[in-house]
Amino acid sequence: KAEELPRLYRGARMLLLPSLYEGFGLTALEAMACGTPVITSNTSSLPEVVGDAALLVDPLDTAAIADAIARLFTDGRLGSELRERGLARARLFSWEKTGRAVQAAIRQAAESA
Repeated sequence: KAEELPRLYRGARMLLLPSLYEGFGLTALEAMACGTPVITSNTSSLPEVVGDAALLVDPLDTAAIADAIARLFTDGRLGSELRERGLARARLFSWEKTGRAVQAAIRQAAESA
């Protein structure tokens, strides 16, 4: 159930998202909005979505993934930093901002036609 997601994210030690392709990366953004540290792929749209608020790894490099997990589990300061940065990063995204940007793009296209 969608209403359970925030509770599940908040209860997690981290989100591991070693995806080969994401159109946007909503899962990572949801986790960051809940204060959950994120480890995700350095591919596709994910680096742009998470910025410096997550650990980025090659999704095909299992050693790098294991190292990132170990770092997060053993370095409490890193986890705290990722939580803070993730919350700040997530605040940059909203449906209202997206709607305004789409509306502006449509208006600009109509004026150029």
